[in-house]
Amino acid sequence: MGKFRIGVLDSIAPEGIAMMQAEPSCEFEERIGLKGAELRAALNEFDGVIIRSGVKITAESLEGNKRLKAIVRAGVGTDNIDKDASTRLGIVVMNTPAGNTLSTAEHAFALMMALSRSIAPAHQSLVNGKWDRKTFMGTQLADKTLGVIGFGRIGREVALRALAFDMRVVAYDPFLTEEQATKLGVEYVATAAEVLPKCDYITVHTPMTPETKYLVNRNNLSQLKPGVRLINCARGGIYEEAALVEGLKSGQIAGVALDVFEEEPCTDSPLFQMNNVVCTPHLGASTEEAQTQVAIEGIQLLINFFKTGEIRHSVNVSALDPKTLDAMRSHLNVAYRLGMLLSQWHGGSVSKCQLTYRGEVADKDTKLLTSAFCVGLLERAISDVNIINAEMLLRERGIELQEFRSRETSAFSSSIAAVVVGGDRSVNASGTVFGHNMPRLVTLGDYRLEAYIDGNMLIFTHRDVPGIIGKVGTIFGKHSINIAQMSVGRDSDHAGGHAIGVLNLDSQPTAAAIKEISSIEGIETVHCLTLPLAGSLPTWLQ
Repeated sequence: MGKFRIGVLDSIAPEGIAMMQAEPSCEFEERIGLKGAELRAALNEFDGVIIRSGVKITAESLEGNKRLKAIVRAGVGTDNIDKDASTRLGIVVMNTPAGNTLSTAEHAFALMMALSRSIAPAHQSLVNGKWDRKTFMGTQLADKTLGVIGFGRIGREVALRALAFDMRVVAYDPFLTEEQATKLGVEYVATAAEVLPKCDYITVHTPMTPETKYLVNRNNLSQLKPGVRLINCARGGIYEEAALVEGLKSGQIAGVALDVFEEEPCTDSPLFQMNNVVCTPHLGASTEEAQTQVAIEGIQLLINFFKTGEIRHSVNVSALDPKTLDAMRSHLNVAYRLGMLLSQWHGGSVSKCQLTYRGEVADKDTKLLTSAFCVGLLERAISDVNIINAEMLLRERGIELQEFRSRETSAFSSSIAAVVVGGDRSVNASGTVFGHNMPRLVTLGDYRLEAYIDGNMLIFTHRDVPGIIGKVGTIFGKHSINIAQMSVGRDSDHAGGHAIGVLNLDSQPTAAAIKEISSIEGIETVHCLTLPLAGSLPTWLQ
């Protein structure tokens, strides 16, 4: 596109500035600390901008923008960018996920050590003119058990350092398998809840999602090992701060180390006044090396985007051209929903996925369809996953991915079948498109059916005997839960075997309603799944 103009809206390392100075087609200007009308005006003056965590790019600041093409976050978290507004305006948002991995891992480890040896209060004691050795008795890390919740890049680096300190490591990640854990020399657990009672120290390295918010809270404090020490260098809100205060007061928690907070900047917290607490103001990525790395990576992303059109590490849009998107949107939606359904249906760690495309869909770009499936599979566990990065993120976690195509048609002109394997559990489902854009589930396990794949889904397997569907309907009626759609299927052509019911509900079923349904004679399993509403599409499909 010839010359392009980049705005540097937060301070970045000089190495990034030097890269722009060396690029003949790049003009740039530093505009630090912009807000409100000033920010909105500035965003109209640049083709691309690079920011860190200081600037907040909101829908208001982008309103009416006709120029901006790309935003790069020098770092990982993109919470300070309105990605939906960016996508609607065709602005690509990219981040630099690898640059601060080691710095954040080291900071988590530094906090764990400072907490164990009371470094901060012991230093303050000397500053105050006291020589007090008794008060600051420490705890060694060797032979202790560290729980690592979230075993991506940073979690793995923390685990490696813990092993070097002769700690035992217990790890949980939705996509960690027992086999991978054994190779890495750590103990595998199947749920985050299993980490709590086992560990002397717990560190979290997950994104903030509905599943990770308040992983430690007032209701599960008693499940923690008495005397545990908790570290968080990931996202504020993974631990409930009020619960940490309560746990410290009762002695259930021996220490807390935080680099992140529910509200930032945070300068007033009851935790700051408590013993056995060490806190820092979000310094995980604040090393010269990390800032140099993310600046170099970020500027390279912008230069490559404007010179060659390359999109890497995008967190909001795909590289799909509008024509391809229009032609494949319905099948991409089916693949995405199948991934999301099977992630919840399986419910554990995944080691292998297999996709089979049959009929007309086998002639389409099945690699894109596979990526859409991967988005659905990963979305509840990993933030900022999209059709560009999903397959890479899946393979990065050691998950095997296989794809098969067959032009032979079955009962439908096109169908997508998926198998998800992990631990000792294998689940499978297939879907198709009815009409132009109506995604449908046509098999689940051994059962044939025709069900809607949207909203609040209740799936129950049962003996194929009269009266069960009626009893389920009666219970939901009693609890004022409306059934929007219903589909049933058998595992054979004959009555008397096993059957499945899939209900789409207008609201989430209550625990009491589920308990009643589970107790109906003849019902074998009950699962509640949550999928996007009918007609709802992720931003990368719109």
